[in-house]
Amino acid sequence: MPIKSTLRFALLVSGLLLPVGASAASATQPPGVRRALDNAGIPPTAVAIWSQPVEGTAPALSINAGEPMNPASVMKLVTAFAALEQLGPAHTWKTRIASDGPLRRGVLEGNLYLVGGADPVLGYERLWKMLRRLRALGVERVAGDIVLDASVLRLPPHDPEAFDGRGLRPYNSGPHGLLLQYNTLLLGLHPGKEANEPVALAAEPPLAGLVIDNRIVTSDAPCGTWYRDLQASIDSDRRLVLSGSLPAACGPRTWSAAPLPPSEFGVALVGALWSEVGGRLGGTVREGRAPGETAELFSDDSAPLADVVRDMNKWSSNVIARQLLATLGQTSPRPGSDEDMVGAGARAAGAALAAAGIDTAGLVVENGSGLSRIERIRADRLGELLLVAWQRPWMPEFIAALPVAGLDGTARRRLGDSPARGQAHIKTGTLNGVRAMAGYLLDRHGRRHAVVMMVNHPEAAASAAAQDALLEWLWSGGG
Repeated sequence: MPIKSTLRFALLVSGLLLPVGASAASATQPPGVRRALDNAGIPPTAVAIWSQPVEGTAPALSINAGEPMNPASVMKLVTAFAALEQLGPAHTWKTRIASDGPLRRGVLEGNLYLVGGADPVLGYERLWKMLRRLRALGVERVAGDIVLDASVLRLPPHDPEAFDGRGLRPYNSGPHGLLLQYNTLLLGLHPGKEANEPVALAAEPPLAGLVIDNRIVTSDAPCGTWYRDLQASIDSDRRLVLSGSLPAACGPRTWSAAPLPPSEFGVALVGALWSEVGGRLGGTVREGRAPGETAELFSDDSAPLADVVRDMNKWSSNVIARQLLATLGQTSPRPGSDEDMVGAGARAAGAALAAAGIDTAGLVVENGSGLSRIERIRADRLGELLLVAWQRPWMPEFIAALPVAGLDGTARRRLGDSPARGQAHIKTGTLNGVRAMAGYLLDRHGRRHAVVMMVNHPEAAASAAAQDALLEWLWSGGG
């Protein structure tokens, strides 16, 4: 079913979302929540709150819950729900290795094809094992080309600069039919002992043809937001320039970059790894499509969807979310349509919620990751999603994928020494002008609650204390 927006879009001012219009509150904010919001300068109309015991019949708290709001990365709960509902927690993705020529005396006489299946988590360790397996099967040299086939997904153009102008940041990478290593280059940074000493660099995975020009130096500044002064840029000669400073007080750190589009990243990675395993190549590594007459040599399956959802939600991976949405579009095509699979995935996500009895009024899905200025959902409908998920056979996988407040994932620094620490599985989300959370909390009496809170306001970044206050209020029995 098509997803239609029923809201008036908030105006964008200085890159920040202004709060959407809200109806009068249907309940009173808990005192601790109200104080924290007052301290942050956030009015009640910019906040939506909803909570209900999972075994209850009506919400215990509902404030502005009928207003569509930007959920930031909490939108990944919609993507996870739809994927688990439509595909099942045991769903896997298959990557195939095929050839169009015979193997004689260690030489593959023809092209070798790496055929993508839209696997969201095909890391370079698995890719290395696949190429090593080829060598073990006797392939010493490929006479033709190594062809990377990403045609499984029909995708719209993707501009990594479009959202915030930071196109080299991995969170801006788009989906791809043969996504490798999340399209991410990991940069291990090791500061010196004194100011102005060079910062040592260890980059992985290897990317053929990419030159890294490391100009980062050590500083004597305190270790606050350690990556604040780091910059990355790439020139037309594939030279990745790293600049800025890293405080010695921080010790070793891991940074990351997406220096190349997914197709070019794949070509560079496969070229480097084939050489590393001792393979030789008569042609080049390139993009292309496998012809119908190829012979499959072997295939490799991904981890199951349950594990992929955990990877996505524990650390809020945008590229995994985008891959899942595109997969939903691939598996739910509109008959006779050439609709791109991101748009089809958005439609399929809405249809999955509707089929589960969840009202999709106000739902806007753009890419499924929450890295969007137009994605919207109502707090009460997000709460309803949590309640429906609680009744599903895949409920344990859904909940286990959520960060545990105070312990792991993106919520590991929440609640501090609060008695509610470790009692909430919550997905968090943050954008300029947006801060949100949603998940489940076990109170001190052993009752579990579904809880949602979304803030759309220029001062939203300061609302973490209010969200923690809501969790503590629920834990103490306030809900």
